[in-house]
Amino acid sequence: MPSTYQSIVVNAPIEAVWDTVKNFHDFSWAPAVIESCEVVGDATGLEVGAKRVLNGAFEETLVELDDEIHKVRYSIDNGPSPVSSSDVKNYFGTLRLRSSTIDNKTLVEWGSVWDSDSDEAVEFCHGIYVALLQSLAGYFEA
Repeated sequence: MPSTYQSIVVNAPIEAVWDTVKNFHDFSWAPAVIESCEVVGDATGLEVGAKRVLNGAFEETLVELDDEIHKVRYSIDNGPSPVSSSDVKNYFGTLRLRSSTIDNKTLVEWGSVWDSDSDEAVEFCHGIYVALLQSLAGYFEA
């Protein structure tokens, strides 16, 4: 089962970071990475079952939103190769925040797992998540 994991420390308290990332339909903090987020259906970005299409290519569904442990879990239902529905199955991404109480910063972890006979999606996803995490950290540095 291929997977990828990235993390970064953000110079902001966990509640500020959580308020920024928890809305499944809001990528205003990452305009250089996510150029468009099309809302699909009637569910808000704070409701499990919410759907979106990122950059006109990645069809995703929110499968878990947990305010208590600061966790967002979603599926990629279809996208460009190497994460298309014919390339991978059961793709789940998880964004998780953890507080660093000593310095009031936040550890942000982003990982994903999926079923595939190929590892091609590993580098592809890794690069996207690294860019998103860097954008998030930069959002709080501005």
